[in-house]
Amino acid sequence: MVDAVVTVFLEKTLNILEEKGRTVSEYGKQLEILQNELQYMQTFLKDAERQKRTNDLLRKLVSDLRELVYEAEDILVDCQLADGGGDDDDGNEHRPSSNAWLSWLNPSGVSLQFKKSKRLKEINEKISGIKSRVEPYFKFRTPSNVGRDNGTDRWSSPVYDHTQVVGLEGDKKKIKNWLFRSNEDELLIMAFVGMGGLGKTTIAQEVFNDKEIEHCFERRIWVSVSQTFTEEQIMRSILRNLGDASVGDDLGTLLRKIRQYLLGKRYLIVMDDVWDKNLSWWDKIYQGLPKGQGGSVIVTTRSEDVAVKVQARGDKTHRPQLLSSDNSWLLFCKVAFAANNGTCERPELEDVGKEIVTKCKGLPLTIKAVGGLLLCKDHVYHEWKRIEEYFQDELKGNGSATDNVMSSLQLSYDELPSHLKSCFLTLSLYPEDTVIPKQQLVHGWIGEGFVMLRNGRSATESGEDCFSGLTNRCLIEVVDKTYSGTILTCKIHDMVRDLVIDIAKNDSFSNPEGLNCRHLGISGNFDEKQIKVNHKLRGVVSTTKTGEVNKLNSDLAKKITDCKYLRVLDISKSIFDAPISDILDEIASLQHLACLSLSNTHPLILFPRSMEDLQNLQILDASYCQNLKQLQPCIVMFKKLLVLDMTNCGSLECFPKGIGSLVNLEVLLGFKPARLNNGCKLGEVRNLNKLRKLGISLTRGDQIEEDELDSLINLSKLISISINCYDSYGDDLITKIDALTPPRQLYELSLQFYPGKSSPSWLSPNKLPMLRYMSICSGNLVKMHETFWGSEDNNTRWRIEGLMLSSLSDLDIDWEVLQRSMPYLRTVTANWCPELESFPIEDVGFRGGVWMKTPPRRN
Repeated sequence: MVDAVVTVFLEKTLNILEEKGRTVSEYGKQLEILQNELQYMQTFLKDAERQKRTNDLLRKLVSDLRELVYEAEDILVDCQLADGGGDDDDGNEHRPSSNAWLSWLNPSGVSLQFKKSKRLKEINEKISGIKSRVEPYFKFRTPSNVGRDNGTDRWSSPVYDHTQVVGLEGDKKKIKNWLFRSNEDELLIMAFVGMGGLGKTTIAQEVFNDKEIEHCFERRIWVSVSQTFTEEQIMRSILRNLGDASVGDDLGTLLRKIRQYLLGKRYLIVMDDVWDKNLSWWDKIYQGLPKGQGGSVIVTTRSEDVAVKVQARGDKTHRPQLLSSDNSWLLFCKVAFAANNGTCERPELEDVGKEIVTKCKGLPLTIKAVGGLLLCKDHVYHEWKRIEEYFQDELKGNGSATDNVMSSLQLSYDELPSHLKSCFLTLSLYPEDTVIPKQQLVHGWIGEGFVMLRNGRSATESGEDCFSGLTNRCLIEVVDKTYSGTILTCKIHDMVRDLVIDIAKNDSFSNPEGLNCRHLGISGNFDEKQIKVNHKLRGVVSTTKTGEVNKLNSDLAKKITDCKYLRVLDISKSIFDAPISDILDEIASLQHLACLSLSNTHPLILFPRSMEDLQNLQILDASYCQNLKQLQPCIVMFKKLLVLDMTNCGSLECFPKGIGSLVNLEVLLGFKPARLNNGCKLGEVRNLNKLRKLGISLTRGDQIEEDELDSLINLSKLISISINCYDSYGDDLITKIDALTPPRQLYELSLQFYPGKSSPSWLSPNKLPMLRYMSICSGNLVKMHETFWGSEDNNTRWRIEGLMLSSLSDLDIDWEVLQRSMPYLRTVTANWCPELESFPIEDVGFRGGVWMKTPPRRN
């Protein structure tokens, strides 16, 4: 990943060296020399990355170069901090001019400048030596021009729909028949057996999520059984599926609870990805499962021995087959030509595409990996032919189908644009089968500087683009989405994880032991020794699984302060043995820190004043900290802040005055305007001209003054607003909300616990002509205001594509009237709305469901 490290470094130096007069100093001169050397070396660094796998000398030289560039980047940030680098009063990025170097004329400044300039010169000499030794390998080769290293990608949004499957209809039908015809007097155990990447989990998911199966089985439980599982983890996972957190229970109690929940119910349990290890845990769980009520268990595994040990019946053991040539081509087209509805319209690409598909030998994971790679490449013959030839080289010498899968994944990694390689390697931090929050990934990438800003895209938009780049390449699998299609969580295939861990370890990005690397994942009972011996850390990230928490010792903070170049600190979902405010006093000395996540940590009551020293902070997330009572005024000093998330901080009274000075904010969530003048008023939001997403909590009418009703209308980049009125009272609040004026370009709107019986008058196609997604959940709504329905005469009808209605017990809407008002409507999600009887959604007054007009269209 040395090409990725160099790309990030050059992005930072470019901003400094663009400033006139910077090169008058020795430091600036050495920085410019370094930039020129690295820009030249970029032409062959990608080829060097590939060749180092078979060349020990090249591997050593590339490793040395990577470490030198890391050190140079640390020097760069040190000097920016000493130089007073930051944002000016207008919120513009402040690059110190040549006059700023006068501040270094004091003794301490001169000493720092001298030391850093001298060390940069030494680094330049070493890099020059590496260049002279590496260059002969590539002297007579055409420099690789792989990917789009200008920081952009072919697609800036998800294009490939991961829910599409090919060639599994027969498998699914067979498994369903087995389940429907099972003898209710026995516990049916079946196994799916086959190599990795063959589609075992995909088939199990198709069956598990099938509507007929859902109606047939009262309890459905999915358990991901990783290689490092424990008996207790499996039991707790089963109980979480049943809605029981089961904190503190012993194994015997856990097993009794499982049995009690399943007694008298027909149930289906999927044990996904079971490895050939001691299966004593299975014997205990099997004994505890109720028998004689039509229960079934599906076990997916790569091992025939596992199928035997769990006593799967021979006639109920399914072995998925390789895809046929026709289905292989169909799956490839759905991925590689996803932007064109899976259709190949260029004959020259069809020929080379079929050559590539033949090399995939019917393995779905291989086909998706190569197809995702080509989706993101220019659709021209010479580029596809180059990929086909390189794929052929990667396959040489492979002795198994597993080797072929890994070769396709390695190819996909090698062809990533440099800025995406660092993003991809972040996935190495997460334990097997972890469901990963997308937001956590994006925030970490921004904090570390992995995100390239191009084409006027904001930092948060560019971070989303990076995520889309990995999903489109099928390196990340989508798990959960909102009703509007926004991705919430993801995961990676275990073979992708094998690859990313191997690359991350070889490149000192991360490793399972946490030694001699720059990134570390915290999960469960964390071993603090991993930090004690590693002062190079740039990222520490909570990677605990869903429903679990980290139990951390407060001494951890003292050790973290030794990691002075830490950019990202995510201790979310953690419980500490001391007040977190004391711990934060320790980490306030981390001058380089750009991303701090305390989401769902306990006990957090106050931020300490010492946090005011974190002037480099760009992301601050304290969401779901229910005990947080106050935000310190120093928050308004974080002029680089891009994201401030205080969602679901129930005890928080208001925000401090001065939030309006954070003019770089792009995301502000959980915002509580002050009722009196002792905090931030709604009117301050007027100054946040870069704001894209706003989540606001309104519970009292006096949170909005009469002269603040137009506070939102001129926020030209605001595309998403969420208004939460939980625990509100007073008719004056309804009047105030009705008088608010959202911006016309709003794209998505969410109303939660709205207290009015009629919708706000501004909720109309005339006032919000660009609205595409609307969610109304909970509250007292009975009907929609007359302006909501627009006018066919004036052609003012909604252009909404997605609608969600939930927990609205009194709301009455006629389906035909709604469709006339919303002719572009594609999906409607509705539940717990008993008066919506005319909606074509089964059980709409209870669990409800989704109505879809057509399959989701591509934007």
